[in-house]
Amino acid sequence: MSSKICLALERGVTRSKRRAMQWLREAAEIGDSEACLRLAFIMYGDHPYAREVGRVGEAAWVAAPDVVMDGHDVPLDVLTSVVYWLRKGGGGYHLVAPRLGSFRREALVGSNYCVNDGCEVVGPLKDFKVCPQCKTARYCGDACQKADWTAGGHKATCGTAVTP
Repeated sequence: MSSKICLALERGVTRSKRRAMQWLREAAEIGDSEACLRLAFIMYGDHPYAREVGRVGEAAWVAAPDVVMDGHDVPLDVLTSVVYWLRKGGGGYHLVAPRLGSFRREALVGSNYCVNDGCEVVGPLKDFKVCPQCKTARYCGDACQKADWTAGGHKATCGTAVTP
C-alpha cells in the first residue's frame, strides 16, 4: 500500500497532526476550496501545527488589501494568511469579512474542548492547555487532565500508533 493510502485509511502509520496539516496545505495549494476553508479556520483557531504549516508570508498581503484586520485576537501575519486561504478557496472579497467574523465569534464564544468526558467547562480554544505528549488533546486545567489520566481516558491513546 502506498504511504498516502495508509495515511488516508489510518492503517499502519503513526498519527501525526503535523503531517495531517501538511496534507491539508497541499490540498489547499492546488485550490481545493474545502481544504482552503478548513485550513483558514483551523489556523484562526490555533490548532496544533496549523499556523506553522499554513503560514504564507508576504503573499497574504496581496490577497486582501481592503479587508479590515482590526478586532481579531490573532497575530497579523496569521490573519493575513487566513485571508489568503479564504481568497484562494474561491471566496470573493465580499465573502472574506463575513467568514472572518464567523471565525471570531466561534473563537470568542468557545465550546467544550476538554477531552475529559466529565468536564463541562466551556470557553475559547486558546484557554485550554494542550497535552504535552501528543499536542492534540486539550484540557481545561491540570486537575481535569490528572482526573482523565487516572481514569484511563486520553492516556490510553496518547501517542499511540493506529493499528490496522
